[in-house]
Parts: sequence; C-alpha cells; structure tokens
Amino acid sequence: MSEPVVAAGGTRATLRRNFWRGVWRVLRRKPSRMLGVVILAGFAVMGAVGPLLYPERLPRDDDALYAPPSWEHPFGTDFEGTDVLALVITGSRYVLLTALVTAVITVVLGTGVGLLAGFRRGRWDTVLMRITDMKLTIPGLPLLLVLSTVWTFTGAFEMGLVLGLLGWGGVARAVRAQTLSLRERGFIEAARGLGLSTTHIVGRELLPGMAPFIAMNMLIAVTGAVYAQVGLFFLGVLPFDANNWGVMLNLAVFGGGALTTTAALPYMMAPLLAIMLLTLGIVLVVDAMDEIFNPRLREE
Repeated sequence: MSEPVVAAGGTRATLRRNFWRGVWRVLRRKPSRMLGVVILAGFAVMGAVGPLLYPERLPRDDDALYAPPSWEHPFGTDFEGTDVLALVITGSRYVLLTALVTAVITVVLGTGVGLLAGFRRGRWDTVLMRITDMKLTIPGLPLLLVLSTVWTFTGAFEMGLVLGLLGWGGVARAVRAQTLSLRERGFIEAARGLGLSTTHIVGRELLPGMAPFIAMNMLIAVTGAVYAQVGLFFLGVLPFDANNWGVMLNLAVFGGGALTTTAALPYMMAPLLAIMLLTLGIVLVVDAMDEIFNPRLREE
C-alpha cells in the first residue's frame, strides 16, 4: 500500500474520531439532549424487541375490565381486561415501522427530486417543480380518506408507502433551495472545472453538505407519520386489523367514553403519553443535531 493511500485513510479515521468526539461534547452540554437519545433508543428497542416478550394473543381477565392503574397493571386494563401497557408495547411496532418507512420514502424521493431540479436547472427544474407544486396543493388527509375506501392498508409497509408518497413535496422544495445555494460555491465550480462527473459532484460534494439537513428532515418526517397514521385509526377510517396506538385511542374514546368517564381514561392516556414522549425525544435530538452541524452554534 502506497504512502498517500495510507495517509488518506489515516486522515479519514482522524476526522471520524474528531466528529464523534464533537457529537459527544454537544450531547453532554445539555442533559436534555442525552435524554432525547435515550428516549429514541428506548422506543427503537421497544418496537423491535417488545412484542417478542408477549404472546400473540395477550391474556385477558374478565374480572378486571377497565381496572385502575396498579403495580400489576401500571396503566390499568382495557374493556377486555387486557393490560394497557402490554397493548402500548405490542402496538408500537406497527406505528414505528410505518413511521420509519414513511420517513425513508419521503427523504429519498424529496432529496432526489430536489437535487435533480436544483443541480440541472432549466427544463428539468421547471417540470419537477411543477409536479412538486401539484403535489403540495393536494390536501393529504382528504386524499387518505378517499384512498381508505379502496385500499385497506393491511400492513405497516403499505401504510408507510402511501404516507411517504404523499409527503415528499416539502422536502423536495427545501433540498432544491439548498442545492441552488451550494451549486454556486467555489468548490462546485472547481469540481466542474476538473471535469468530474455529475454523479461524483452530487454524491461527493453536494450530498455531504446537505446530510445534516436531510437527517433532521427524516426525524421530522417520523413525527408527521406517527400523527397521520394514529389520526386515521382514531377517526376509524382504517380497519382495525393490527393493534396500534390509534386503535387504542379510538376504542378508548368512542368505545369506552374516556372523555366523559374516568374508567377508560388510563386506556386513552397511555398511547397519548407514548406519542408525546416520542415527539419529545425527536425534538431534543434535532436540537442536538442542529448544533452538531452548525459551526456558529458550536462556537457560542
């Protein structure tokens, strides 16, 4: 191995170490940011491992319908005597998997369209932005209500696919604006002058600079996907084929009268607390990412 290759490898390793040290310093600066990381890690573990800890059919206790919170049932039981905490844990997989699929599709489509439109300009920019504008003018919720009449959304991947296809417009617009700003920078002009391919310029020069922005948009897309799917299940427009937080809210409010009686209130509050906690974790992590990738904030 030649000395330049070894030196380049050593430089990259040093940059990676310095980056992760900087990340650790930013996280330690505010304990709330560490809390956000812990919250998101906890939800990831809960969605991946939690359902494996329970049988496919959760046990029921006919003598403990809408039982109040206790050591045995921290959030009480539902109308069938099933532990509410177990329902939250087992229902997290559908919600989180749908949110992850939605975020990936939203970011990939939005980033691809925004990069192509902003870098190529001209006719490509005009056509892609008109398609994006048409997408942004379509109201998401009414369209989902219409689609739910012809599509059952039986799985998390199907749900995430539909939400992702409906949510990429804003990311495309934002990435295009970032691309238009970066394409006029000196390092992009130098890359063009060297005759580097478009693929190299976009992949090696533009994307790394926008990676923080894309990562934050992905986390924000997760939050939007959680709200969208839970709202649809809460409204009852989707079939209750899978246990998830939206189904719990619907059954607690419309079936158990949680808004008028206290018996079903813990059944309603448990998924709401899970959604609020997940949102809090995302907000705290986005705050940390903003400082990690913003040199001005790091200097303050």
